[in-house]
Amino acid sequence: KVIWTVLVAILGYASSLPVGDDSLCAAEDLAKYKIIFTGKWSQIAFPKQYPLYRPPAQWSSLLGVTHSSDYSMWKKNEYASNGVRDFAEKGEAWALMKEIEEAGEKIQSVHGIFSAPAISSGTGQTSTELDVHPRHPLVSFVVRIVPSPDWFVGIDSLNLCEGDHWVEEVSVDLFPYDAGTDSGFTFSSPNFATIPQDTVTEITCSSPNHPANSFYYPKLKILPPIAQVTMVKIKKSQLGLSAPIINPPAKTNEIIDSVS
Repeated sequence: KVIWTVLVAILGYASSLPVGDDSLCAAEDLAKYKIIFTGKWSQIAFPKQYPLYRPPAQWSSLLGVTHSSDYSMWKKNEYASNGVRDFAEKGEAWALMKEIEEAGEKIQSVHGIFSAPAISSGTGQTSTELDVHPRHPLVSFVVRIVPSPDWFVGIDSLNLCEGDHWVEEVSVDLFPYDAGTDSGFTFSSPNFATIPQDTVTEITCSSPNHPANSFYYPKLKILPPIAQVTMVKIKKSQLGLSAPIINPPAKTNEIIDSVS
């Protein structure tokens, strides 16, 4: 009876802890980061069907979460949740925020939600701050491509912890994804629900393999990044002070292609 009681207690404690590699994080208690999202969606870089009006090329607000490996906002080759579908198709965040909050309440897998303002053009920057914890060192976020059927960019479970310390700075090039919920081929395609729903897939210069696709550039090997995100650890001495403006190093992303 005593052994059984001890086992139940141990299992109960273990079930409350996040699982996966993030459970090995031995960094300091808390870290704060500035996250800078840079849109690189220009007419020069992506000339095909570039949206100039009604509406022009732009980015939705950024919605993100810091979490453990018990939670997943979205994953490539898996089905998007209803919240991600609403965000990718219409930019509506309520369902996704509710999913995040429910995950945090049920399995304590979420440390915090963060957001950054929308960008009114295809190029530009937006930023905000976020906190990570040793038990919640992963960062995920989504930004909707506007206009588009259900296309977005984002990061899935980026680990900011390396052993016993937090990374000082990290930059990631971002490429477009299809949420698998709308079958439109172009930026301005009318609503056409995908039935049955497909999985989240990366959009490339040759996939979908159809000339009507807005990202179809058959002469290229890979698409240039359509956006970039940089996360910079804020030093303790800077906490409470206004964070400096970070300008990530410029990287060319122009398409060298002749498009009639």
